Amino acid sequence: MKRLYITLIASLAGTTAIADAHLTYGPRPAFLIAQMDDSPLKTQLESCAAQTPQRSDFSIGHRGAPLMFPEHTVESNVAAAQMGAGILECDVTFTSDLELVCRHAQNDLHTTTNILVTDLAAQCTTPFTPASDETAASAECRTSDITLAEFQTLEPKMDASDGTATTPEEYLGGTANWRTDLYANNTTLMTHAESIEIFRDLGAKFTPELKSPSVDMPFNGFSQADYAQKLVDEFKAAGVPASDVWLQSFNLEDVLYWIENEPEFGAQAVYLMDEYDIEGYSPLDPSTWPNTMEELKAMGIQYIAPPTWMLLTLEDGNIVPSPLATAAQEAGLNIITWTLERSGPLAGGGGWYYQTVTEAIDNDGDYFEVLDVLAQQVGVVGVFSDWPATTTYYANCMGL
Repeated sequence: MKRLYITLIASLAGTTAIADAHLTYGPRPAFLIAQMDDSPLKTQLESCAAQTPQRSDFSIGHRGAPLMFPEHTVESNVAAAQMGAGILECDVTFTSDLELVCRHAQNDLHTTTNILVTDLAAQCTTPFTPASDETAASAECRTSDITLAEFQTLEPKMDASDGTATTPEEYLGGTANWRTDLYANNTTLMTHAESIEIFRDLGAKFTPELKSPSVDMPFNGFSQADYAQKLVDEFKAAGVPASDVWLQSFNLEDVLYWIENEPEFGAQAVYLMDEYDIEGYSPLDPSTWPNTMEELKAMGIQYIAPPTWMLLTLEDGNIVPSPLATAAQEAGLNIITWTLERSGPLAGGGGWYYQTVTEAIDNDGDYFEVLDVLAQQVGVVGVFSDWPATTTYYANCMGL
């Protein structure tokens, strides 16, 4: 079924090779450009309206294209590849029988699948609890609660839940009004090994993220090092060259493990930065950083990936690189960032992803304004997006 869907997409595009499937921007880039204030950037982007889309490694599908498709599904990634994303992401976690699957978190099955309305609900770590006057509805279902065979019986859905729910069926709702359930039915979950085959068929490269376990490690004799190694081993088994893979982790120890034990893969391992969780941390104040950029570079790290807001600040009302971004440039680190188009409409300032530049964000066209500063001033080499057409359009227009 998975291969059939990809083949059908290629056939509809009039191609014989899946990797050569027709690319399309769709209407969104033009819609966003129309919202922009008049500027040289807007004029430049308008001038590229007739360009032919080209695949770009600058454009990274964040869990596929989850603005409209259930994340980490075959269909979500086919959509991202059709939009020219040169690199696709499988967030990796494991089942009770230690098989790797694509999920954003080990404990997200209750919001990303239909597990609560199946017989497998009885195996969830925390059963469904209905909302009451004092508390929101809740549940917790982990991939490690079930086997791979059981995981493969689940149906994906948009990542959401309804905190006011009094039944499991109601809890499955809650999709944000700027997303959609239109493409949620009949979508397909993936194992990590399947994602490798599918992404390669789509002509894309790979950026798997080793997710932090929700269980204590070792789990059933499976250590953190075993987990990190198994991820690499599945690429080796598939014959994927290390140069096509950007391993990721928020856990610095995972990245250092790859650098030491799998140096070919470790050369492009990406340290995802979540220092913002440290009390008192600020990307604007180097004295609060647990590691300087030079120290990270000295550890052998070549790529860092902070969230967008950590790389930006305001100067005289203009969006400019943050001290963190400048220090990373000076240390010779490659920078990737996340996540464009995950905040919905930007009229209210953009929310969490834009917290350091909120005062400069007031319309959806600002997605391109932010992207331009990230590319031209911060010098990022890749941008995760929930709708990769926007990033691909920009990359093609600017010759990235």
